[in-house]
Amino acid sequence: MSRRAGDDRGSVTAEFAIVLPVLVLLIAFGVGALAATSARVRLEDAAADAARLVARGDDRGAAAEAVTRAVDGARLGIDRRDGLVCATASASARVLGDVTVPLSATSCALDGGR
Repeated sequence: MSRRAGDDRGSVTAEFAIVLPVLVLLIAFGVGALAATSARVRLEDAAADAARLVARGDDRGAAAEAVTRAVDGARLGIDRRDGLVCATASASARVLGDVTVPLSATSCALDGGR
C-alpha cells in the first residue's frame, strides 16, 4: 500500500480543534490569576490604610469602609497587641468560573489612639 500526499488532509484541523479549548482555558486561568493578584495588592493597601486609621483614633467604620471599597465583599478584623494596631482584611477572589481562592492581608501600625 502506498500513501498519497492528500491522505493526511484534515489532521491540522483536528489538532487545532483539540488544542484550541486548552488554550482558551489557559488564557482564562491566566486572566483570573492576574485579577486575583490585583485584588490581593488592593487588599494589602486597604489593610495598611485601615491599621493607620484605627491607630490614630479614627472610627473603625471608616476603616471597614476603606477595605470594602478596595475589594468588594472584603471583611476587616482589628487586633491590638504590644502597642500595635493590626488590621486583617480578607476576601475571596474568583479565578476561573466558580473557582475561588481566599485572600488575606495583615498590616500593623503603632497604636497612637490609646
